[in-house]
Amino acid sequence: MSDDGDRFSTDQKRSSRDLEDVRRGLERALAGHVPEGRDHSVTGLGGTSATGMSSETLLFDASWQLEGGRHQERLVARVAPMGDDVPVFPTYDLPGQFLTIKTVASLTDVPVPPAWWCEPDPSVIGSPFFVMGRVDGEVPSDIPPYSFGEGWLYEATDEHKARLQDSTVAVLAELHAIPEPEKHFAHLRGESPGDTALRRHVASRRYWYEWAARDSGRSALIEQAFTWLDDHWPAEEGPTVFCWGDSRIGNVMYRNFEPSAVLDWEMAGLAPAETDLAWLGYLHQMFEDMAVAYGFPHMPDFLRLEDLATTYERLTGHTPRDLDFYYRYAALQLAIVYLRTGMRSVRFGEREVPGDADELIMNADTLRALLGA
Repeated sequence: MSDDGDRFSTDQKRSSRDLEDVRRGLERALAGHVPEGRDHSVTGLGGTSATGMSSETLLFDASWQLEGGRHQERLVARVAPMGDDVPVFPTYDLPGQFLTIKTVASLTDVPVPPAWWCEPDPSVIGSPFFVMGRVDGEVPSDIPPYSFGEGWLYEATDEHKARLQDSTVAVLAELHAIPEPEKHFAHLRGESPGDTALRRHVASRRYWYEWAARDSGRSALIEQAFTWLDDHWPAEEGPTVFCWGDSRIGNVMYRNFEPSAVLDWEMAGLAPAETDLAWLGYLHQMFEDMAVAYGFPHMPDFLRLEDLATTYERLTGHTPRDLDFYYRYAALQLAIVYLRTGMRSVRFGEREVPGDADELIMNADTLRALLGA
């Protein structure tokens, strides 16, 4: 990969946290989750920038003494960002995410990491966090994007790419098949106004945008997108299902081109199934648009929305509807993410404050085109 890839890298600084302070805090917390007085320790603590732009992911090794010798576990801490580090979302409900993972594990065969413990007290390491077991597998890279002409996924056979695509859609199908989602995931209901799940989902994104705009300034493009949604609302919204939310392949670990762990549940919610399908397709198309713009090889026949919809219908019997609406909704949500990560870059001195908030939005050209502007 040439240095040109740096122009659209998402490898920005995420945190000002002191890792040694975090290590000591994790070591103290570990004491409550291992046999008492067994010489526990935390070593090898480090972050990862392989994927993700919101919560911090910290990898570490935990060990303690047992009668048969020293026991060691490879663990992962999912940590809410500190307020001064320009978090992507207004709130980070780490206990809620932890409960979501445990509920998915209890109701489905979708592979999720083993849930160890959740610590809501921010005083332990500076932010709430939860701990999971580490799972082996390969993750499609964000840095550089997996479709930019190199890497294990780009170089895979067509058969292997199809297996990865179809098995990922199968994850969505299984999640969406959870019965009584509003009962099992009542903690995701939230307080947003609206008489349907989709109305409440979009209302929560309006609130997210209004909160983000306090720092970045208002975005004419995002507001135009909300107006477009209001003017093109689906006549029939379809059933409410449990949605993963951040349903992209960069949030999955794969082994033999099938999911070994499904990660990142902070955008999980209750909404029509099309919300997840469109996000899966659009997040790949974002990389495609960037690759074409900068002359990189790319993967135009992979994760096409029409193919995802066909596979989903075959697996579930449900015909996805109004995908144009949900596709634009996905682009709008990603624009809000970029509004925040752009301001985070300003916070860490990686860029200047722009004169127009729309300059922070990396998918602005695509969103404008989708809106017909």
